[in-house]
Amino acid sequence: MSENIESIEMKPVGYVRNNIKDPSSAREMKDNESLIVMNEEYTEALEGIEEFEKLQILFFFNLSKGFNMVQKRHYDGKYAGVFATRSPRRPNGIGVTVVKSVKVEGNKLHVKGLDAVDGTPVLDIKPHIDQ
Repeated sequence: MSENIESIEMKPVGYVRNNIKDPSSAREMKDNESLIVMNEEYTEALEGIEEFEKLQILFFFNLSKGFNMVQKRHYDGKYAGVFATRSPRRPNGIGVTVVKSVKVEGNKLHVKGLDAVDGTPVLDIKPHIDQ
């Protein structure tokens, strides 16, 4: 069974490019555009992505170190367990944001609303399908 896996290794598929350098400013990206520059070997994997209005971007909080089991949520000020927050300070540092797809140019994906800082490693991209 796979429940005894001790570690997982991941490789970025690309990196975020935008004007946000400070993680505390990332929340301001709601209406701003970011670029996801895919590693060249994943360019073909973008085929058909323009069919979707919204995308889920999974990324790694590379600037975040450590975490607390209970943290104060920024959006309502309540204390909650880390899994009940959107904090970047998490056991595995994985972030996910639903963004608006703008356009694709070669290995560059333009999106709107990505709350990640410049240089953030992107782990995966999935179409967001409302169900």
